[in-house]
Amino acid sequence: MSRRSFVTTPDLLLRAYRAGLFPMAESREGRRLYWLDPEARGVIPLDDFHLPRRLRRTVLSGRFTVTIDRDFAGVITGCAGSAKGREDTWINPEIESLFISLHHAGHAHSIECRLDGALVGGLYGVALGGAFFGESMFSRATDASKVALVHLVANLRLGGYGLLDTQFVTPHLARFGAHEIARDDYKTRLVAALEMKAGWLGELPPEQVLGEIAKLHEESAACQSIGEDVTA
Repeated sequence: MSRRSFVTTPDLLLRAYRAGLFPMAESREGRRLYWLDPEARGVIPLDDFHLPRRLRRTVLSGRFTVTIDRDFAGVITGCAGSAKGREDTWINPEIESLFISLHHAGHAHSIECRLDGALVGGLYGVALGGAFFGESMFSRATDASKVALVHLVANLRLGGYGLLDTQFVTPHLARFGAHEIARDDYKTRLVAALEMKAGWLGELPPEQVLGEIAKLHEESAACQSIGEDVTA
Protein backbone atom coordinates (compact mmCIF):
# COMPACT_ATOMS: atom_id res chain seq x y z
CA MET A 1 0.00 0.00 0.00
CA SER A 2 1.38 3.36 -0.99
CA ARG A 3 0.15 6.80 -0.01
CA ARG A 4 0.04 9.21 -2.87
CA SER A 5 2.14 12.36 -2.92
CA PHE A 6 1.18 13.47 -6.42
CA VAL A 7 -1.88 14.52 -8.38
CA THR A 8 -4.00 11.59 -9.52
CA THR A 9 -5.35 12.02 -13.05
CA PRO A 10 -7.62 9.74 -15.11
CA ASP A 11 -4.62 8.75 -17.24
CA LEU A 12 -2.60 7.82 -14.16
CA LEU A 13 -5.56 5.80 -12.91
CA LEU A 14 -5.63 3.76 -16.13
CA ARG A 15 -1.89 3.13 -15.95
CA ALA A 16 -2.28 1.96 -12.36
CA TYR A 17 -5.00 -0.53 -13.33
CA ARG A 18 -2.82 -1.89 -16.11
CA ALA A 19 -0.10 -2.46 -13.51
CA GLY A 20 -2.50 -4.22 -11.13
CA LEU A 21 -3.03 -1.36 -8.66
CA PHE A 22 -6.22 0.34 -7.55
CA PRO A 23 -6.95 3.40 -5.37
CA MET A 24 -9.00 3.83 -2.23
CA ALA A 25 -9.66 6.74 0.07
CA GLU A 26 -9.36 6.42 3.82
CA SER A 27 -13.03 7.29 4.23
CA ARG A 28 -15.90 9.09 2.52
CA GLU A 29 -14.59 12.39 3.89
CA GLY A 30 -10.90 11.48 3.57
CA ARG A 31 -8.74 13.72 1.42
CA ARG A 32 -5.92 11.27 0.80
CA LEU A 33 -5.82 8.34 -1.59
CA TYR A 34 -3.65 5.29 -1.31
CA TRP A 35 -2.83 2.55 -3.79
CA LEU A 36 -3.44 -1.12 -3.10
CA ASP A 37 -1.60 -4.11 -4.53
CA PRO A 38 -2.83 -6.93 -2.24
CA GLU A 39 -1.04 -10.25 -1.97
CA ALA A 40 -4.33 -12.03 -2.73
CA ARG A 41 -6.76 -10.76 -5.36
CA GLY A 42 -10.42 -11.58 -5.76
CA VAL A 43 -11.68 -12.78 -9.15
CA ILE A 44 -14.89 -14.27 -10.50
CA PRO A 45 -14.24 -16.81 -13.28
CA LEU A 46 -16.48 -15.93 -16.21
CA ASP A 47 -16.59 -19.56 -17.32
CA ASP A 48 -17.56 -20.81 -13.85
CA PHE A 49 -20.03 -18.27 -12.54
CA HIS A 50 -22.46 -19.68 -9.97
CA LEU A 51 -26.04 -18.60 -10.67
CA PRO A 52 -28.47 -19.72 -7.92
CA ARG A 53 -31.86 -20.91 -9.17
CA ARG A 54 -33.79 -18.39 -7.09
CA LEU A 55 -31.74 -15.50 -8.42
CA ARG A 56 -32.18 -16.75 -11.98
CA ARG A 57 -35.95 -16.63 -11.46
CA THR A 58 -35.65 -13.06 -10.18
CA VAL A 59 -33.53 -12.03 -13.17
CA LEU A 60 -35.96 -13.58 -15.66
CA SER A 61 -39.04 -12.23 -13.88
CA GLY A 62 -38.41 -8.72 -15.15
CA ARG A 63 -38.93 -7.26 -11.70
CA PHE A 64 -36.05 -4.87 -12.28
CA THR A 65 -35.46 -2.71 -15.32
CA VAL A 66 -31.77 -3.14 -16.12
CA THR A 67 -29.86 -0.52 -18.11
CA ILE A 68 -26.21 0.10 -18.92
CA ASP A 69 -24.31 3.38 -18.78
CA ARG A 70 -27.45 5.49 -18.42
CA ASP A 71 -26.73 6.87 -14.95
CA PHE A 72 -23.10 6.33 -14.05
CA ALA A 73 -23.08 9.28 -11.66
CA GLY A 74 -26.15 7.95 -9.88
CA VAL A 75 -24.57 4.53 -9.44
CA ILE A 76 -21.28 5.78 -8.04
CA THR A 77 -23.21 8.11 -5.70
CA GLY A 78 -25.25 5.12 -4.54
CA CYS A 79 -22.09 3.11 -3.95
CA ALA A 80 -20.57 5.99 -1.98
CA GLY A 81 -23.58 6.34 0.28
CA SER A 82 -23.90 4.75 3.70
CA ALA A 83 -25.93 1.59 4.17
CA LYS A 84 -26.83 -0.80 6.95
CA GLY A 85 -23.61 -2.41 8.13
CA ARG A 86 -21.57 0.03 6.02
CA GLU A 87 -21.73 3.44 7.59
CA ASP A 88 -18.63 4.69 5.77
CA THR A 89 -17.06 3.96 2.39
CA TRP A 90 -13.75 4.38 0.61
CA ILE A 91 -15.30 6.46 -2.20
CA ASN A 92 -14.56 10.11 -1.59
CA PRO A 93 -15.47 13.05 -3.88
CA GLU A 94 -12.12 12.86 -5.67
CA ILE A 95 -12.65 9.21 -6.58
CA GLU A 96 -16.16 10.04 -7.78
CA SER A 97 -14.78 12.78 -10.01
CA LEU A 98 -11.98 10.60 -11.39
CA PHE A 99 -14.29 7.74 -12.30
CA ILE A 100 -16.88 10.02 -13.85
CA SER A 101 -14.07 11.35 -16.06
CA LEU A 102 -13.13 7.76 -16.97
CA HIS A 103 -16.78 7.11 -17.82
CA HIS A 104 -16.92 10.12 -20.11
CA ALA A 105 -13.76 8.82 -21.80
CA GLY A 106 -15.39 5.41 -22.35
CA HIS A 107 -13.32 3.43 -19.84
CA ALA A 108 -15.67 3.18 -16.84
CA HIS A 109 -19.13 1.67 -17.04
CA SER A 110 -22.20 1.14 -14.92
CA ILE A 111 -25.13 -1.23 -14.76
CA GLU A 112 -28.29 0.16 -13.22
CA CYS A 113 -31.29 -1.60 -11.71
CA ARG A 114 -34.55 0.31 -11.38
CA LEU A 115 -37.76 -0.56 -9.62
CA ASP A 116 -40.84 1.46 -10.56
CA GLY A 117 -38.51 3.98 -12.21
CA ALA A 118 -36.30 4.53 -9.16
CA LEU A 119 -32.61 3.59 -9.12
CA VAL A 120 -32.40 0.89 -6.45
CA GLY A 121 -29.11 -0.84 -7.21
CA GLY A 122 -26.19 -1.20 -9.55
CA LEU A 123 -22.46 -1.50 -9.95
CA TYR A 124 -19.60 0.17 -11.76
CA GLY A 125 -16.07 -0.62 -12.85
CA VAL A 126 -13.32 -0.08 -15.39
CA ALA A 127 -12.89 -1.94 -18.68
CA LEU A 128 -9.46 -2.28 -20.30
CA GLY A 129 -8.78 -4.82 -23.04
CA GLY A 130 -10.34 -8.08 -21.88
CA ALA A 131 -10.25 -7.15 -18.18
CA PHE A 132 -13.05 -5.65 -16.15
CA PHE A 133 -12.16 -4.20 -12.76
CA GLY A 134 -15.24 -4.25 -10.56
CA GLU A 135 -15.18 -1.32 -8.17
CA SER A 136 -18.33 -1.26 -6.08
CA MET A 137 -22.02 -2.11 -5.99
CA PHE A 138 -25.02 -0.99 -3.98
CA SER A 139 -28.55 -2.16 -3.32
CA ARG A 140 -31.64 -0.47 -1.92
CA ALA A 141 -33.95 -3.36 -2.83
CA THR A 142 -33.53 -7.10 -2.31
CA ASP A 143 -31.42 -8.69 -5.07
CA ALA A 144 -30.87 -5.45 -7.03
CA SER A 145 -27.05 -5.57 -6.94
CA LYS A 146 -27.11 -9.33 -7.58
CA VAL A 147 -29.19 -8.85 -10.71
CA ALA A 148 -26.74 -6.17 -11.87
CA LEU A 149 -23.86 -8.62 -11.36
CA VAL A 150 -25.57 -11.32 -13.42
CA HIS A 151 -26.10 -8.84 -16.26
CA LEU A 152 -22.47 -7.74 -15.99
CA VAL A 153 -21.21 -11.31 -16.32
CA ALA A 154 -23.48 -11.94 -19.31
CA ASN A 155 -22.25 -8.74 -20.98
CA LEU A 156 -18.59 -9.57 -20.36
CA ARG A 157 -18.96 -13.09 -21.72
CA LEU A 158 -20.67 -11.83 -24.85
CA GLY A 159 -17.99 -9.17 -25.26
CA GLY A 160 -15.11 -11.67 -25.12
CA TYR A 161 -13.66 -10.64 -21.75
CA GLY A 162 -11.32 -12.95 -19.88
CA LEU A 163 -10.92 -11.44 -16.40
CA LEU A 164 -13.39 -10.11 -13.84
CA ASP A 165 -11.45 -8.57 -10.96
CA THR A 166 -13.39 -8.08 -7.71
CA GLN A 167 -10.36 -6.77 -5.76
CA PHE A 168 -11.43 -8.60 -2.59
CA VAL A 169 -13.69 -11.55 -1.83
CA THR A 170 -16.71 -11.08 0.39
CA PRO A 171 -19.20 -13.75 1.49
CA HIS A 172 -21.66 -12.09 -0.90
CA LEU A 173 -19.35 -12.51 -3.90
CA ALA A 174 -18.18 -15.99 -2.87
CA ARG A 175 -21.71 -17.25 -3.51
CA PHE A 176 -21.13 -16.54 -7.20
CA GLY A 177 -17.78 -18.29 -7.43
CA ALA A 178 -15.46 -15.46 -6.41
CA HIS A 179 -12.18 -16.67 -4.95
CA GLU A 180 -8.71 -15.38 -4.19
CA ILE A 181 -5.62 -15.94 -6.31
CA ALA A 182 -2.02 -15.02 -5.54
CA ARG A 183 -0.76 -11.63 -6.68
CA ASP A 184 1.71 -13.12 -9.19
CA ASP A 185 -1.01 -15.31 -10.68
CA TYR A 186 -3.34 -12.33 -10.90
CA LYS A 187 -0.79 -10.20 -12.73
CA THR A 188 -0.06 -13.01 -15.18
CA ARG A 189 -3.78 -13.25 -15.93
CA LEU A 190 -4.03 -9.47 -16.12
CA VAL A 191 -1.30 -9.21 -18.76
CA ALA A 192 -3.03 -11.84 -20.87
CA ALA A 193 -6.45 -10.19 -20.46
CA LEU A 194 -5.17 -6.74 -21.42
CA GLU A 195 -4.01 -8.17 -24.74
CA MET A 196 -7.41 -9.65 -25.56
CA LYS A 197 -9.56 -8.07 -28.27
CA ALA A 198 -12.67 -7.68 -26.14
CA GLY A 199 -15.27 -4.96 -26.34
CA TRP A 200 -17.81 -3.38 -24.01
CA LEU A 201 -21.11 -4.00 -25.78
CA GLY A 202 -23.37 -1.73 -23.78
CA GLU A 203 -27.09 -2.40 -23.90
CA LEU A 204 -28.00 -5.40 -26.03
CA PRO A 205 -31.30 -6.85 -27.26
CA PRO A 206 -33.02 -8.48 -24.26
CA GLU A 207 -33.23 -11.86 -25.98
CA GLN A 208 -29.45 -11.92 -26.45
CA VAL A 209 -28.78 -11.14 -22.80
CA LEU A 210 -31.39 -13.59 -21.54
CA GLY A 211 -29.94 -16.27 -23.81
CA GLU A 212 -26.53 -15.80 -22.22
CA ILE A 213 -28.06 -15.85 -18.75
CA ALA A 214 -29.72 -19.16 -19.65
CA LYS A 215 -26.28 -20.51 -20.56
CA LEU A 216 -24.95 -19.33 -17.21
CA HIS A 217 -27.70 -21.26 -15.47
CA GLU A 218 -27.06 -24.41 -17.50
CA GLU A 219 -23.32 -24.29 -16.81
CA SER A 220 -23.89 -23.60 -13.11
CA ALA A 221 -26.35 -26.49 -12.83
CA ALA A 222 -23.94 -28.82 -14.66
CA CYS A 223 -21.08 -27.90 -12.32
CA GLN A 224 -23.30 -28.48 -9.30
CA SER A 225 -24.33 -31.88 -10.64
CA ILE A 226 -20.70 -32.86 -11.21
CA GLY A 227 -19.83 -31.77 -7.67
CA GLU A 228 -22.63 -33.88 -6.26
CA ASP A 229 -21.44 -36.91 -8.24
CA VAL A 230 -17.88 -36.49 -6.99
CA THR A 231 -18.93 -36.24 -3.34
CA ALA A 232 -21.52 -39.04 -3.56
